[in-house]
Amino acid sequence: MAIITEITGSVSLKASEGFSKLYPSLSAIFSFIICFYFFSLAMKYLPLGLSYATWAGLGLVLSTILSVVIFKESLNSIGIISIIFITIGIVLLNTIGTSR
Repeated sequence: MAIITEITGSVSLKASEGFSKLYPSLSAIFSFIICFYFFSLAMKYLPLGLSYATWAGLGLVLSTILSVVIFKESLNSIGIISIIFITIGIVLLNTIGTSR
């Protein structure tokens, strides 16, 4: 839930155009409040490093994908390779990382 609401907040923040549009602005604010609540719950059971790396990494990857799909932003080959490396890092950290 923390990752989903973080992505919702990020997309809403972009759509708010600098908090100049009411509904996307409200969506961004409430999404981030909910996001941090669920993120705090996850950190009760998971180490900070693992939690933050997963939350930030997946948030970055999914936000980038949504920025291309929704806002028609471009993504070059270096961006694609970087996203692949981030995804590999998240998988490795969650499966065989020593942060647990």
